[in-house]
Amino acid sequence: MRAFARTHPVWAGLVAIVIAVLLWMIFAIWPDALSDRIGSKKIFLNALFNGITLGGLYFLVASGFTLIFGLMRNVNLAHGSLYLLGGYIGFFVADITGYWLIAFPVAFVVVGFLGVLMQVFVFRRIEGQDLRQTLVTIGISIVMADLMMWSFGGDFFNISPPSWLSGPMETFFVTGVKRSSGELIFMKYPMVRLVIFAASVVVGVGMWLALNKTRIGMLIRAGVDDRDMLSATGARIEWVFVGVFAFGAGLAGVAGVVGGTFQSVAPGEDIRFLLASLVVVIVGGMGSIPGAALGALLIGLAEQFGSVYFPTYAVVLTFLIMVVVLAFRPQGLMGKA
Repeated sequence: MRAFARTHPVWAGLVAIVIAVLLWMIFAIWPDALSDRIGSKKIFLNALFNGITLGGLYFLVASGFTLIFGLMRNVNLAHGSLYLLGGYIGFFVADITGYWLIAFPVAFVVVGFLGVLMQVFVFRRIEGQDLRQTLVTIGISIVMADLMMWSFGGDFFNISPPSWLSGPMETFFVTGVKRSSGELIFMKYPMVRLVIFAASVVVGVGMWLALNKTRIGMLIRAGVDDRDMLSATGARIEWVFVGVFAFGAGLAGVAGVVGGTFQSVAPGEDIRFLLASLVVVIVGGMGSIPGAALGALLIGLAEQFGSVYFPTYAVVLTFLIMVVVLAFRPQGLMGKA
């Protein structure tokens, strides 16, 4: 950080100013003039928290995608279908058993097993052929979308969290002051969103530690850089790649359960989250877990603030971030050149 400040003093100063203004807007009591100009502080804080928690969901989807696409260089455009399948599985498991938490391991195992089949029977046969991988996985995505439409219909499904996660939780963020008594009004926010965001942080930290501090992470990175040399040492790199693909697919299934709890599971969500994953990986940098986290946070905040303050241009704002990043850092914010 100090090196960046020394080499880019102007940018460092602008970033410091933006952070200071943002902290003031979060913790200070807004004057009436500011509320009249941009809306109440409650709306601002809700957009901020919604953007952060949506970024957590995008990270869960994109973290699996960055393992498969960014790290292993497998172009899997059926990743959104894996997300949607996980959402449907999570809904029916939670509905039949009555236990929300059971939906997560079941979706992870089933979708992860489907990922194993895709790696063994599809990607291993067309390894290194990006165009064929793209066309084949688009076909798989279309077939899976039609099969899910045939099986589950076109209805919207919402996964209900357990009672201990239902309802709002009072935070320490002040949204206003009661004029009659002068009592502070504190923001309330759904507890399930905060818990799931905390879980996404734990998943991200665990993935980074596994890739950078363990032997299996060393094998994955070495296999991507020079597969033939690693195979010559006796390492079963094929099984390592199968495991990574299964884990990335399983994460997409878990994200589907999270998305069904956050919002809903419905046809068309596969395309939406595939597109979001692509943007997150491009913005954050291919193969970078911290980059995926940063990209997901930026895209989530852009979507939510755009829908609140610039509803007409909300979609444009997301792609504007991608264009700016590609213009100045083609490898992504935290990707390697």
